[in-house]
Amino acid sequence: MAITLRRDAIRVLMNKIKYYAAGEHFQSLGPVPHDTLSYSSNATQHIFDAGQPTAETHPQVVATGEITPGITEQQFIRRRKKLLELLPEKSLIIMPSAPVKMMTDVVPYPFRQDADYLYFTGCQQPGGIAVLNHELGLCMFMPDSKPEEEIWTGQVAGTYAALNTFKADQTFSISKVNELLPDMIRKAHRLYHNHSMSSSRYVDLPAFKNALSESKVHDLCRYTHEVRWIKSQSEINMMRLSASITSQALLQTMLVSKAYPHEHILAATIEYECKIRGAQRMAFPPVVGGGVNGSVIHYSRNDQQIKEGEMVLMDVGCEIYGYVSDLTRTWPPHGSFSPAQQELYELILDTSNECLKLCKPGVSLHQIHTHSVQILSKGFKELGILKNTMNLSRSYRNFNPTSIGHYLGMDVHDCSSVSGDRLLQPGVVITIEPGVYIPRNSSVPERFRGIGIRIEDEVLITDSGHEVLTASVPKEIKHIQSLLH
Repeated sequence: MAITLRRDAIRVLMNKIKYYAAGEHFQSLGPVPHDTLSYSSNATQHIFDAGQPTAETHPQVVATGEITPGITEQQFIRRRKKLLELLPEKSLIIMPSAPVKMMTDVVPYPFRQDADYLYFTGCQQPGGIAVLNHELGLCMFMPDSKPEEEIWTGQVAGTYAALNTFKADQTFSISKVNELLPDMIRKAHRLYHNHSMSSSRYVDLPAFKNALSESKVHDLCRYTHEVRWIKSQSEINMMRLSASITSQALLQTMLVSKAYPHEHILAATIEYECKIRGAQRMAFPPVVGGGVNGSVIHYSRNDQQIKEGEMVLMDVGCEIYGYVSDLTRTWPPHGSFSPAQQELYELILDTSNECLKLCKPGVSLHQIHTHSVQILSKGFKELGILKNTMNLSRSYRNFNPTSIGHYLGMDVHDCSSVSGDRLLQPGVVITIEPGVYIPRNSSVPERFRGIGIRIEDEVLITDSGHEVLTASVPKEIKHIQSLLH
């Protein structure tokens, strides 16, 4: 993939990739904090542990002046300032961290931070509540140190980290919420929070319930999504890195599919290849649909062998430093497309290429979607797949009920509060993903039954048009067949 970055940006990205690929762990020694809530010891030496990578503990990943990799203290301050500028005076924002979700009574699911909380605070850990307004600045209520828990789970960020790592203006123990937050709520004219991420720690407070009864409580997402929609250059660098990791990993997985055409092996391979390149996790469970399973849009069982003559659809993405990727390719592991597969594949490829031409400032996702429906409907009719001209729209949705794409960033379906009718601007990242999904029992010509195809790319909108961040993964038939032979 051809990308253009400043020399210093390339150095930072390469250092991060080399660090995780090599599995190296370095520590730099720093001053011993007197706050006993958060520090770790190494024999006779002490180093402050914020519970996540910092410039002190992970200098090969986080540069001096950064709170999270690639994102500086000043950028976090600007983000909060921009959010507050969108809200009326005397507004109060309450933003909780994501909760820990349990798999069993003692086994937690892997923790993933709420995108808004991470975007505005930089804290990657659970247990906190951020409060923000013009008078307070950033006030962080942080979890208390519990030695009996830390022996099992390690250090967590406390009040010391809030001030010194996340640069909060004020910080208190989370145990002080009931004492301090009600007065903040009563003084506010309007409250904003994310309804779907609300925490009982504050919604059960009488002051919050009173504000709710007085219609003073409003949803925050439309404002946070507005701030997050256009990516900064630092964020674009992270998006490029995430896309590059997934692209390299999928290329390796395509090669593995020749010798090991099994859904579970390909699912394991893509996750391995992403993680050895630095990804913290997959952005979503890999979709590995062989044969008819490819016609199930979000198939995730991944437990079937891919037979001779079948294709496999893989929809995959990884997450690194809070930024995700999303990429789909469909190919025949055994090397050659059948005539029917090739007919459908070329239609989807042509649709992808035509839609990419529309990816530029001043065009909306909805306009691109409408164009894709026109191309696919015409193609489906020519192939004999669409016959019901009386209800063409409904018949079309039987074979493709999805949108042409979505916004991408810290979440897979990023900034969902931003309308698809919004005109695209430079710095917005979207996906373009035309597809066709024909069930085995469909009444279409027999040669097409049970075929599922999707081609998905990540697209960065630029001043002059667009940049395909996943262009290094082949999608032309001749390139795929050359790779697999």
